[in-house]
Amino acid sequence: MTHVPDRQDHSTARRHILMALHLSVLAASALLILVISWDTFHNLTFTADPFYRKIQYRICLFFLFDITVEWAMSRHKLRYLWKNLLFIAVSIPYASVIHRLGLAVPPPAQYALRFMPLLRAAYVLWLVSGSLTSNKITSLFAAYITLLLTTLYFGSLMFFVEERTVNPGVTCYLDALWWGIMDMTTCGSSINEMTPTGQILGVLLAAEGLILFPVFTVYITSAFARAPQPKRPDTQ
Repeated sequence: MTHVPDRQDHSTARRHILMALHLSVLAASALLILVISWDTFHNLTFTADPFYRKIQYRICLFFLFDITVEWAMSRHKLRYLWKNLLFIAVSIPYASVIHRLGLAVPPPAQYALRFMPLLRAAYVLWLVSGSLTSNKITSLFAAYITLLLTTLYFGSLMFFVEERTVNPGVTCYLDALWWGIMDMTTCGSSINEMTPTGQILGVLLAAEGLILFPVFTVYITSAFARAPQPKRPDTQ
């Protein structure tokens, strides 16, 4: 007697396929991070690096493939497209498009466009972390931690690129990282922003710190509330 796949079998297979795609997107995004970091720390011209353009082009094509598969597996295709317009937009290989069309785009804008595919990775990481535990509070906390660390790293990286040639307080990436930590925690830093990009980053990091750091207090309070209370011994 042959086995007829039921709806549960299809649902399990669909979940496994989506998980494999999400993990592959994260791996591809990690490769983008490594290439961006390598270029930055070795003073390479990121706006004209052909190696990065090739890597980003192939990875963005994979991102678009991931979106196409998810759209094909979605039961509500129009709703899926509407909900994922942002992630479709950030999956476009802008660096290759700019190079092919010969567009004149300022270097800071090009640098920001290089990070756009990583927004797709942040979304996937949110989904993956949420599927690893059934506790919604823990999943949300893990997503916030990831968002904070990711923003801190890329913000300090962009600050290092923009400030290192004009700011005497930024001599290495560790200076930019320290600035980012102090700015995000709103403690203040002795390093002052000297470029428009640095000033914008300072406002964004401080705003994110003010918004997201209270999440730690909520999570810790919730963890203590959920913890089992020790039983008091009965008094005679």
